[in-house]
Amino acid sequence: MTNKDKMGPLERDQIAVLLSSKTSLRGIARRLGRSVSSISDEVKRNSLGGVYTAISAQAKSEERNRQSRKTNPLKSSTLYSHIYNKLRDGWSPEEIAGRLKRDNDDVTVICHETIYRYVHSKEGKKKGLYEYLVRQHKERRHWFGRHKYQRGIPDRVSIDLRPKYINSRKKFGHWEVDSVEGKAHKKGIHSFLERKTRFYLAVLLENIDSEFGVETQLKVFGQLPPKARRSSTFDNGRENFNHTKLKIYLGMKTYFCDPNSAWQKGANEHFNGVLRRYIPKKTDLTTVTQLELDSITEEMNSRPLKCLKYETPSEAFHRELKSIIN
Repeated sequence: MTNKDKMGPLERDQIAVLLSSKTSLRGIARRLGRSVSSISDEVKRNSLGGVYTAISAQAKSEERNRQSRKTNPLKSSTLYSHIYNKLRDGWSPEEIAGRLKRDNDDVTVICHETIYRYVHSKEGKKKGLYEYLVRQHKERRHWFGRHKYQRGIPDRVSIDLRPKYINSRKKFGHWEVDSVEGKAHKKGIHSFLERKTRFYLAVLLENIDSEFGVETQLKVFGQLPPKARRSSTFDNGRENFNHTKLKIYLGMKTYFCDPNSAWQKGANEHFNGVLRRYIPKKTDLTTVTQLELDSITEEMNSRPLKCLKYETPSEAFHRELKSIIN
């Protein structure tokens, strides 16, 4: 009998007999060729009043199986509508399931795998639900950073010298900054991500150069209290040439990734990828307004994240702001 086999009446009878003879769970597992966790789960789930008997255990298991087939969560029109609307809003199945669990006192309402199975079912395909999922690549993509600025960046501090407490993402106020170029290098988008809360901002740039870059950085960081703007990590693009002004005017520390190492500020890169779902590559950014960009980032910051225990970046960021102000 393997661990993957479904437990039946015979095994449950053996478990009941062995338990009555004071055999340990580990000993029962060895006798039945099961894992200790499987035996432990069986006893916990199917005991009645703290006592395990084969008959009641089998009855509870059969009833549970009947109910699971009978009450598929997606048969609820209310739950289905909620999931459908969230998929249309760009939420992933994991974000939907995690947020439902968070909002319902940690009781599992639906598993994200259930949503995925339905999306890829015959019925789900007819409704075109897969169109709302992020496109999956068959091959893993390689990450490429932007080319190192040939003139060199003055007073550049390597990410290798960034303190460990920043790397751990446990302290608020440390940012990652990146840039997204538009079609034919006309205009650009300067993106900002707070590492602990994953709060994301994006600002249109008239041109990706050192003057527009630092002007935007000073404007964005200057609106925040000092404890919310402790440091920033950049790539080696030309728009970050004047990074020392952040230290002079705002007292911020600055660090730089290694050349061609976009993964070193992977959270910002990920959010830039999500932004590309709204503004695809080769889009003429002269047709995009800051108001539209703000609307997009507001929607992105309103999605629950697994790394935040399904709190949204907006909720986490404003909670941290409130704590440092008080």
